[in-house]
Amino acid sequence: MNFLIIFLELSPAHIFIILAALLLLFGGKKIPELMKGLGSGIKEFKNAAKEDEKPAEEKPADKKEGETK
Repeated sequence: MNFLIIFLELSPAHIFIILAALLLLFGGKKIPELMKGLGSGIKEFKNAAKEDEKPAEEKPADKKEGETK
């Protein structure tokens, strides 16, 4: 909860300083690659969350009929 309070108290100047530091650390060419990886990770997470919400009947079976492990 404390993290959320601290995060909400960031002013635009603070955010600008953080972004400038990231640009200096990673460079202009590396940041789009990092964001692309972050975006694909979020997309995979959302897809996995949607699959977990489906009822058991709609999920593809991992085992074939009659097969036991």
